[in-house]
Amino acid sequence: MSGNIQLLSDTLAGAKTEGRSALIAYLPAGFPTVDGGIEAIKAVFDGGADVVEVGLPHSDPVLDGPVIQTADDIALRGGVKIADVMRTVQEAHEATGKPVLVMTYWNPIDRYGVERFTTELAEAGGAGCILPDLPVQESALWREHAEKHGLATVFVVAPSSKDERLAQITRAGSGFVYAASLMGVTGTRESVGAQAQDLVERTRGTGTELPVCVGLGVSNSAQAAEVAGFADGVIVGSAFVKRMLDAPDHAAGLAAVRELAGELAKGVRGQV
Repeated sequence: MSGNIQLLSDTLAGAKTEGRSALIAYLPAGFPTVDGGIEAIKAVFDGGADVVEVGLPHSDPVLDGPVIQTADDIALRGGVKIADVMRTVQEAHEATGKPVLVMTYWNPIDRYGVERFTTELAEAGGAGCILPDLPVQESALWREHAEKHGLATVFVVAPSSKDERLAQITRAGSGFVYAASLMGVTGTRESVGAQAQDLVERTRGTGTELPVCVGLGVSNSAQAAEVAGFADGVIVGSAFVKRMLDAPDHAAGLAAVRELAGELAKGVRGQV
């Protein structure tokens, strides 16, 4: 069975045809529970997200700030397993028909087995993986299996990335390029800043045809509109997780993330 890289590409291209950026949301699997996490992803899609990244909770998340670390800790204490991540991807995709990726650090895949992981992700209807800590020069085995199974390999670039490295990453990646808007960990910010726009321009300057999507720091419709002015996609994670953490109960959490997705969807459409 082949994964859904084509659905991902078509979704991003469709947003571009509409003259807007895509809205890409992030939520960890198993948070607050496995079933509750699946419901939250469906709510985010219902609110207007185009794509969802499902986080594979990890005990040492180097890119993630305190909000996502808190959610990961809840998921891990709840006993979340890779099988639960796959079920989350499958049920979210089957319920919505929309592209669902996994965002994970390399160690869990390495321990699980690359062939096993890519096979199961494709069977679940996954569109690919975002791999923030896999160096491109060490990615050949992963890319071979991902390509075989129709999965995107999304690499992360940062403001510190030199032009030569950007070119190397854009040649090797597929699906889209994840541009981290600033140095540091995930979390909401007062301003996303000019660094992100410069990084997007430098990434496009490599000649890549991959969409360039910006994450880290976006939390409201005004920031989404700002980033949508120069990026192909706007990635939002911590703001969704925080809405879930702050909600008095699960139903309120679902309503809160659906509402936030709606606000951000207006932002990427310039309807602020």
